[in-house]
Amino acid sequence: MKTYNHYINGAWIEPASGKYFDTENPYTGEVWAKIARGTSEDADKAVKAAKAAFESSDWADMRPTQRGKLLVRLAEIIERESQRLGELEVQDNGKLIAEMGGQTKYLAEWYRYYGGLADKVEGAVLPSDKPGIFNFTRYEPMGVIGMITAWNSPLLLLAWKLAPALAAGNTAVIKPSEFTSASSLEFMELIKEAGFPDGVVNCITGMGLEVGQPMVEHPDLAKVAFTGSDFAGQKIYETAAKKIMPVTLELGGKSPNIVFEDADFEAAVMGVISGIFAATGQTCIAGSRLLVQRSVHDKFVKRLIEVAGGAKIGNPMSMDTHVGPVTTQPQYEKILHYIKVAKEDGAVCVLGGKPYTGEGARGNRFVEPTIFTGVSNDMRIAQEEVFGPILSVIPFDTEEEAIEIGNDIVFGLAAGVWTSDIGRALRMSEKLKAGTIWINTYRAVSFMSPFGGYKRSGQGRESGQESIKEFLQVKSVWIAQETTAANPFIMR
Repeated sequence: MKTYNHYINGAWIEPASGKYFDTENPYTGEVWAKIARGTSEDADKAVKAAKAAFESSDWADMRPTQRGKLLVRLAEIIERESQRLGELEVQDNGKLIAEMGGQTKYLAEWYRYYGGLADKVEGAVLPSDKPGIFNFTRYEPMGVIGMITAWNSPLLLLAWKLAPALAAGNTAVIKPSEFTSASSLEFMELIKEAGFPDGVVNCITGMGLEVGQPMVEHPDLAKVAFTGSDFAGQKIYETAAKKIMPVTLELGGKSPNIVFEDADFEAAVMGVISGIFAATGQTCIAGSRLLVQRSVHDKFVKRLIEVAGGAKIGNPMSMDTHVGPVTTQPQYEKILHYIKVAKEDGAVCVLGGKPYTGEGARGNRFVEPTIFTGVSNDMRIAQEEVFGPILSVIPFDTEEEAIEIGNDIVFGLAAGVWTSDIGRALRMSEKLKAGTIWINTYRAVSFMSPFGGYKRSGQGRESGQESIKEFLQVKSVWIAQETTAANPFIMR
């Protein structure tokens, strides 16, 4: 049984309350570690440590090139430790090692990319309409950034925030989900080995209301970057608004995966399967609404049932497993609740629809891949984020109808389009209201490409060159080239 403390100012610090909580393996149901249960006192220590580090000469005077070298060094360490980190995340959140092993290795690319970008943030000399004035801009770090991550991919979601924030010269206080804190805490050892000054990166753990909210409310916090549900994001946004504090919010989704009759049939089937049943459906970009053209509806659903029905369910540490356990007990109960709601609303369950208790099931937290037909877009199963392996199938006739249904949602994180018509692909990419549009593919992300949502799916962008400016503030500098006194009562 391992015990994890907070990581504050370069040291492992016991929680002020002296309390810990259990973390369990979703596959076995066994408790394997104890995590520090933080309070407002711990949040205060961490934010103050980050602020002191931000103002210290060790960090504030460090040249952008040197910050970049630290990030590149961190990337090298991540690559060395990637397999261990992947196994740790599987133990903590139950996702497949086949995916997490590759994901934790890919983490290094975010730190390497922003390491290279750190000394390429440039202001500009602006043309001025004011005679005798020299005007230029400069970008400056904001200060202490609070980072709150979700339980489905803790280290990947952290990389999307931490890498650009550090490259920009900020310091950080990380608050991972209470369900999956271990990998973020282990990651602090890599931060230390890379050579970041003490206090630049801190990690506190515990419940949202007990330690997360005090962190967000802290007067020394400059910004919050959050990934999680739209409900939690709204609460954070409300708290930040009281301080006039900027936020980046990457929230939920109910993404349409749209299949036209001219699509490559088998590729579309596999893309739809990937969009909803990979990661047991526990991903914000899940293509949980399948919009399929009516002319191929029945044939497509039949093939989906064949493929999804043959998915191997079981041990996430086995490379041949397709569907693992649900990460948390509350989420497991939520998924079963939505299955019940869908049936009561008249949707037809053509696959799954119940807990899986067959071969390979342990820990009592498996749900069969589930497909509902007969779904109308106004049903709750089509409008509300489930975050589980449940697919709602909605037929459509025309391209215009597909766009209308696809956009008829409060979310706008992503969408998929399957067609062989390039003109249609371009029209759909323009008309669909979502931050990411995939054409003839699904669930692809990169450190080079911006990611974020429209509408209730959030605001701001993570990854890509745009992301580093989410952690910078621009300053306009005006220099008079003449000392002649001007009329002080008139704006220049």
